[in-house]
Amino acid sequence: MCSIAGEVSYKYDLRSRAALYENIQQCLTHRGPDENGVYLKRDVCLIHNRLAVIDPAKGKQPMQVFYENCRYVICYNGEIYNTQEVRDELRENGFTFTSASDTEVVLKAYICFGKGCVEKLNGIFAFAIWNENRKELFLARDRIGVKPLFYGLTQGGMVFASEIKGILQHPDFPPRISSEGIAALMLIGPGRAQGNGVFENVFELPPATCAVFNEYGLRTQRYWKLQAKEHTETTAQTIEHTRYLVKDAIRRQLVSDVPLGTFLSGGLDSSLISSVAAGALRQQGKKLTTFSVDYKDNEKYFRTSKFQPNADNAYIAIMEDYLQGNHRHVVIDNDVLTRALFEAMRARDLPGMADVDASMLLLCQAAKQEVTVVLSGECADEVFGGYPWYRDKSIREQYGFPWAQSTDYRAGFFTPDYRRQIPAREYVNAYYEGTLKTVSCLEGENATDARMREMMRLNLDWFMQTLLDRKDRMSMYSGLEVRVPFCDYRLVEYLYNVPWKMKDYDGYEKGLLRKAMEGELPQEVLWRKKSPYPKTHHPQYHAAVRERLQAILQQGNSPMFAFVEKEALRALLEADNPTPWYGQLMTTPQTIAYFLQLDAWMREYKVEIV
Repeated sequence: MCSIAGEVSYKYDLRSRAALYENIQQCLTHRGPDENGVYLKRDVCLIHNRLAVIDPAKGKQPMQVFYENCRYVICYNGEIYNTQEVRDELRENGFTFTSASDTEVVLKAYICFGKGCVEKLNGIFAFAIWNENRKELFLARDRIGVKPLFYGLTQGGMVFASEIKGILQHPDFPPRISSEGIAALMLIGPGRAQGNGVFENVFELPPATCAVFNEYGLRTQRYWKLQAKEHTETTAQTIEHTRYLVKDAIRRQLVSDVPLGTFLSGGLDSSLISSVAAGALRQQGKKLTTFSVDYKDNEKYFRTSKFQPNADNAYIAIMEDYLQGNHRHVVIDNDVLTRALFEAMRARDLPGMADVDASMLLLCQAAKQEVTVVLSGECADEVFGGYPWYRDKSIREQYGFPWAQSTDYRAGFFTPDYRRQIPAREYVNAYYEGTLKTVSCLEGENATDARMREMMRLNLDWFMQTLLDRKDRMSMYSGLEVRVPFCDYRLVEYLYNVPWKMKDYDGYEKGLLRKAMEGELPQEVLWRKKSPYPKTHHPQYHAAVRERLQAILQQGNSPMFAFVEKEALRALLEADNPTPWYGQLMTTPQTIAYFLQLDAWMREYKVEIV
């Protein structure tokens, strides 16, 4: 994994901006601490920082190929999981290779297939390729949106980077937010609409999208979308097909020339990945290293709830014994967790999921001490329908984003001026209804399956993107590559068309996945009731974030007070279990922490409101 960045200009000589590009490269070094490179010519600069995972000796970037009197240059961030198949097809088309790196395969796939190269790739990626003869830049992002890519248009050119901080280094992109950005932070955050970079004039290339930038401007094209198709397989065939896709996705993502491990929570998804990975490594005479996260003294304060029925430690112990690998328990002190809120904000370039981000950052930092690549279980709930809002009919049928039935509550934090200026419900509902319009259904489909397609689309485009943002930024800030097998697009395509009655096998959450993977886990873990990512329950954490927000209120000079009502924050400090800010993971302490991050973000990034 890596960072990419660059600029194209049809107006200025970019060779005079070497110092700027050095600054951009430096601010993204965390994503690629092993090597760096720059390709700088009059009209183009491509910038790369490398985290070496495959063929460390020969995969240096930006990589150049001279083919049929044209120079092509790539800067690439990602991993391709069908590299060998694509390489074989390219060899049949007359191409030869000088390395084992997937970078060379991606570049030569573009030379061979043009923009159609993206349809050949199974993986996670964001890349830019410069065609010297055409003076044209090709950009692309993976189907699910695992790897990030932001951009902004300049007078006669464009700038792009893996992270927003890279764009903000450029003098044409001062850190400004308009009322649109404020609405995004207050009504959608920590979620983010696809394409929206929150800062003024900063955009995101959406998932499953490629683009061409030349002297005529930017042209984008979506190259993949979920399409409704009739599911013709029997239940038995569906179970077997699901088993194949899950195991194949995991096995493909174990390829690495550097140490590899997994995150292990004791839940179904991470345990399945760890089991398949451990079996594959065992055949090579190796042991799997696994990592879990917990909080100091958390067992004293844990309380069962509808959303978190049991704690993880007992199940992690079962998996430790089952895997016979090397397990690392990362236990986080609550003071450390509080301080990490601000580092997590810098990693994301925006206020995020509060301690849910911060603890992930600390876990990634600990894992990086032993491995360079980790597999993680994100996104199984989105594609298999494991969240409560899939299963609870009353929640499922409610209008709006099911994890954020909080628009009025959020709008209550606006100052009176912004409450009048920003129509909160209309703003959020427009995104909700716009997403529903993209849903593909079969004619005459029953109401339940049609709604489940809507739920899957909503989750893939919104909730899952928030989790993917979190995982990418927290891991890459630590120089750690995290792979997410449940985001394999073949699995997503297949499950989009599996009827709910099959996904809901035996009336059990993610029942299809559990049935398909029988024999891969101890029964207690295989049929364990879903429990979300662990958060701290320690009152010390609530007290710590509360004290910090009280101090901000007493000082009275926070830049967020331009649009955040102080009295609403005071009420939050005294609140007892108000409406969750963003699903069950962000209740009162996390909502307080979100405003701490918002304050720090505006100060540190010197955000100007326009």
